[in-house]
Amino acid sequence: MTALPDCFCPADGTRVPAGTLAWCCPVCRGPLDLDFSPNPAPLKSLAGRVNSLWRYAESLPLPVPAFSLGEGRTPLVPLDGSISAKLDFLMPTLSFKDRGAVMLAALAQRLAPERVIADSSGNAGTAVAAYCARAGLPCTVYVPEGTSPKKLEQIAAHGARLEVVPGDREETARTTRDAADKPGTFYASHVHNPYFLQGTKTYVHELWEDLGGRLPDALVVPVGNGTLLLGAALAVRELHAAGLIAKAPTLYAVQAAAVAPLADAWRAGADEPLGTTPTAPTLAEGIAIPRPPRARQILRAVRGSGGAFLTVTEEQIRVAQLDLAGRGLYVEATGVACWAAVRDGALGERTAVVPLCGAGLKSGLASI
Repeated sequence: MTALPDCFCPADGTRVPAGTLAWCCPVCRGPLDLDFSPNPAPLKSLAGRVNSLWRYAESLPLPVPAFSLGEGRTPLVPLDGSISAKLDFLMPTLSFKDRGAVMLAALAQRLAPERVIADSSGNAGTAVAAYCARAGLPCTVYVPEGTSPKKLEQIAAHGARLEVVPGDREETARTTRDAADKPGTFYASHVHNPYFLQGTKTYVHELWEDLGGRLPDALVVPVGNGTLLLGAALAVRELHAAGLIAKAPTLYAVQAAAVAPLADAWRAGADEPLGTTPTAPTLAEGIAIPRPPRARQILRAVRGSGGAFLTVTEEQIRVAQLDLAGRGLYVEATGVACWAAVRDGALGERTAVVPLCGAGLKSGLASI
C-alpha cells in the first residue's frame, strides 16, 4: 500500500504525521496542507488512460478507489468570444465538489474511522454523502438552516444523517468542529483537509490537457472557502515546476457583493479579512463565507498570479443565470457568478475559462 504523505500547517509549520484522524493544526487549529510534490505526467503519456480525474495518477496522493463514480473529465465548451466554460455541474452529484469528495472518502476508507462527518451549505455535503455511501462509510452532514430543500433531499437520499443547525454557515462550521474532536471521527472537511484540494486541482489538469498542453490567459473562479481556487493554484505550480507550461495564468476570484470579505481585504491591501464582514442575503449561497479559514492563502494566491477580485450583484447573478439557460446551460445561482463577472467584457480580449460548478436543478431559478 502506498505510504501517505505527512500534513503540515502553512501558518506555523507544525507537522502532523500521516495516518491520523487529526483534521487541523494542533497548535493554531488552522487548516492543513499536504507535504506532497508530485511529478505530473507529460501530455503524450495520457492517451488511452481511464477517462476520469484518476488519469492524472502521478499527481494524486492516493490510488484510484474501487468506488470511483468516474468523476472528472467534464466538457470544455465555448461561451462567447475568448471565454469558455468548463461544465463541472456534469459530475455524478451535479457539482464540482465531487473532485475533492472522492479523495476524502478514499482517505477515510483507508483510515477506517467509526464515523464520517461533514459540514456544508449543500453541494459539498451531497458529494461527501454520495461517496461515503459508495464506499460503505457511515456519514453525518451538518447543514445551516435555510439550505436549499433540493440539496437536503439529495443528501438524505444518499443515506447520510442530516443535522440542521440553527444559524448561518459559520455556526454550522463551529458545531461540526466540536463534533470532529470526538475520538474515532473523520472530519471530511472540504476546507481543512488538504486532500480535498488535491482533488480540485484536477480541474486545471483537465484544462491543460484539453487545451493541448497549455492554459488560458486567465482562470476565473468563484471563491467562498476557496477550495477550487487553491486547487487551481496548486496545479498551476505543479505544472510549471515540471516544465509542462511556460506561463502561469492570472487568477481572478469572484465573490458576491453581498458577502465579499476577501474582495474587501484585497482592495484594502490587507493579508486577511478586515474585522467583521457586513453580510446580506445572497443568491450565491455557496460562496457566502464571511470568514474563510484559508483566507491568507487565497489572497496570496491571487496576488501572486497578478490577479484580482471581482464582485457581482444579485441582479448580475439573475441575469447571468438566465443568459446561460438561454445558451442551453442550466446552472445554480452560485455557479453562474463567474460568468456574471466577465460576460460584459471585464477581461478584454484575454482567453479565459469559467467553471459552471453546480446544476440549476439543485436550487432552481434565482428569485430574490
